[in-house]
Amino acid sequence: MKINELKAIVTGAASGIGRCMARELVCGGAAVVGGDIDEDGLLEWHREAKGLPGRAIPLVVDVSREDAVNAFVKDAVDKLDGINLLVNNAGTLRDGLLATPEDGWVRKLPTAQWRAVIETNLTGPYLVSREVAAAMLERQIRPGLIVNISSVTREGNPGQSNYAASKAGLDALTRTWGLELARHGIRVGGIAPGLTDTPMLETMDGRHREDLIAKLPLGKVGQPYDIWLALRFIIECEFFNARVVDVDGGMAF
Repeated sequence: MKINELKAIVTGAASGIGRCMARELVCGGAAVVGGDIDEDGLLEWHREAKGLPGRAIPLVVDVSREDAVNAFVKDAVDKLDGINLLVNNAGTLRDGLLATPEDGWVRKLPTAQWRAVIETNLTGPYLVSREVAAAMLERQIRPGLIVNISSVTREGNPGQSNYAASKAGLDALTRTWGLELARHGIRVGGIAPGLTDTPMLETMDGRHREDLIAKLPLGKVGQPYDIWLALRFIIECEFFNARVVDVDGGMAF
């Protein structure tokens, strides 16, 4: 697939990895709908994209809401006059230990905290991918590509039950959808970043963040552009399907 021929949706495009990917796609001549719940961040991305070879279209969406996703994808596909790339990048953190003794009582991870992450990080990609895949099939678009942004914490990480579960589930969907959709000319791939310099990293507990950085063999965190390079590989390598590539600097938990 050639970048200048892409009609793409990137969720979570208002900041961090998603914003970088959306910007680089537009730099390469793609038409990109950037979706996010953060309208101000989307408008900043849109302003940055002015004068670039491609086209940037900001659309506000909460990927955890089915009605919002259905309307968003329909609007995006109409504005793009088709779609051949989806990047499921939208995600959130609500860290907390499962159960922790504290001054004579036990603090438990709230169910609302669990659901907030699962609904955005796992249900969201399911909802968006379902609608995009349907649009690709209805319009008989070939080739098509869906890329899920996972995380190396899918292997498990203390304090991130919800986040790890959501990303492990997303990897399973990557494999499943890749096998289901390949016969229709639609590939599905995933990228699992390690610690990356994004606003989300700053929301992590400071001590926990420093402990994780200390485990990095390269002695530094990744940059959003590093993750973009992995996306570019998946776009251009048309034999890549139903797999997840780690971009983590050799991180070991």
